[in-house]
Amino acid sequence: METVYYKIKDNRTENTAALEKAGEIIRSGGLVAFPTETVYGLGASALSDTAAKKIYEAKGRPSDNPLIVHISDTAEAEKIAYTSEMYQKLAERFMPGPLTVILPKKDIIPDSVTGGGDTVGIRCPINETARELIRLAGVPIAAPSANSSGKPSPTSALHVKADLNGKIDMIIDGGECDIGVESTVISLCGDALTILRPGAVTEDMLRKVCADVTIDKAVVDPSLAGANPKSPGMKYKHYSPMANVILLDGNSEAFIDYVNRTAGKRDGVFAAVNEKDKFDCTVLTVGDGSDEDIIHQLYAQLRHADDLLLDNVYIKAPATSGEALALYNRLIRAAGGKVIKL
Repeated sequence: METVYYKIKDNRTENTAALEKAGEIIRSGGLVAFPTETVYGLGASALSDTAAKKIYEAKGRPSDNPLIVHISDTAEAEKIAYTSEMYQKLAERFMPGPLTVILPKKDIIPDSVTGGGDTVGIRCPINETARELIRLAGVPIAAPSANSSGKPSPTSALHVKADLNGKIDMIIDGGECDIGVESTVISLCGDALTILRPGAVTEDMLRKVCADVTIDKAVVDPSLAGANPKSPGMKYKHYSPMANVILLDGNSEAFIDYVNRTAGKRDGVFAAVNEKDKFDCTVLTVGDGSDEDIIHQLYAQLRHADDLLLDNVYIKAPATSGEALALYNRLIRAAGGKVIKL
């Protein structure tokens, strides 16, 4: 298969023509990779069993791992799921945006989209290219991250091309993603909600809408995810480069000491720009080292570790609360659930 590559331009007319072509591909059962504010998605018609199965095949994704369905307007959720008053409150506050709400699905959504389950994750992205594509396709779009299953998610079109060129019909290049990790995923039970996958919409933000918020234990302990994941990204090992990710829990001094005593010539470390001279191995810089900067550059630097043929990458464990929870959640899975206490 020859993959069509299109880079979003300043010319709106030209972009519309390209997105109309992409929409036709979606309607016809094909696959299109497109940008969102979180990561790039691999889209297919959410109403087609055959199209959804193509996503699993292209990614090498287990068929029990559910897909998130993307809509261009929050009201469209009514067509594909049974909504609630709490959904409406969350949608008014956080959508369009990086939030996915799991709802009971309607029969119009095939089981292949939901991994055989009776619920479906609904998301309305804030990225204008993504929403325009959904509008022009005329159907809701099922879309996991546009990468080979298990690898770090793509935050640029070049990441998508490296994994899926020749396996999908079209790649839309909308530049680098703004956030850099996937959406927050929540499930609802009446007026209570549970965070299944943390993201840019944090627990504190959600509490401003819903007083009863809990965090699924599998968020920080992948071994508790179970055989049938309730949300994408709950699998035991995920977001992983070829290099081993070694997560170290300790203060900065202990972290630097451990890495310099342990790391070899083919090892690397995540470090802030102003701390790169403190390490004796390859340094993968992550801005100023803040949680926000690391989140934004996480997947790109994990992929860069493979470009450099590194054997191991040492990363200091972040906190397990607030914005840092999303980072910890991805890192603990990239590390296969292992943390070394310093």
